[in-house]
Amino acid sequence: MPTLSDLLASARVVSLPMRTTFRGINRREALLFEGENGWAEWSPFLEYPDEEARTWLRGALDQGFGPKREVGEVKLNATLPAVNGTQIAEVLSMFPGMDTIKIKVAEKGQSIEQDLDRITTVRILNPEANLRLDANGGYTVEQALRVAEAAGELDYFEQPCASIAELAELRAKLHGATRIAADESVRKVEDPMAVVYAGAADVLVLKAQPLGGVTRALEIAAECGLPVTVSSALETPIGIHAGLAFASALGGNTAHGLGTLYFFERADVFNNEVLASEERRDWWLERLKRCFI
Repeated sequence: MPTLSDLLASARVVSLPMRTTFRGINRREALLFEGENGWAEWSPFLEYPDEEARTWLRGALDQGFGPKREVGEVKLNATLPAVNGTQIAEVLSMFPGMDTIKIKVAEKGQSIEQDLDRITTVRILNPEANLRLDANGGYTVEQALRVAEAAGELDYFEQPCASIAELAELRAKLHGATRIAADESVRKVEDPMAVVYAGAADVLVLKAQPLGGVTRALEIAAECGLPVTVSSALETPIGIHAGLAFASALGGNTAHGLGTLYFFERADVFNNEVLASEERRDWWLERLKRCFI
């Protein structure tokens, strides 16, 4: 494993502009460093506390210094942020040929009616597509039940409610009509298997870096006994490479949520035009020093 000095010596902090607001942000910041396997990425979101950011750092260290993994052919799904009107078609045009679409719902400040309008518009534009919904835990059980029943056939409903207990309740009320996928209930809890033990999910959505790296994510995938979809954490091309390696190791024909590079206006992390300001670089380096323990 490297020392802190090793990481600081090659640290490169970038700020990538985005084509559309996604997850409430329009620029994605990341700290990159060079490891034995090549470049690796550490990019916990800015609001995340140090404790959570340390898990992401373990994921970056696994990418840079853990087992070296190959990337094969991986099927991707399109991802639609919580946009409305003509923006829906504009965003979906960035994902040509993808037959699975994940639609973001339960955005703060928006209504269920807007969510249902978004779903309806996608069905009109892509009538043959497999649809997934992702609420990021933003619905109550009753709201999620309403949306699931109104949305029609879905591949799955990702993290419709925040807690594992709510997911289990919703899953029971759906009687198998819609599969429940867990994301935050895996990576934001002490025991990533708790949602499985509770019988609260049919699918796990796993993200390599937030779980502590591909090595750890593969262990969870093997232990859970459920279908797994690999998803990005809105990483730059460096971080996406780890996700692709994870999906390649899993094999199969699942459409994975790793197509988020389409959201960046400029994704060349080695172009000096995307270097973060000195102030932002200093912020990331201080964060790294706090989290490297």
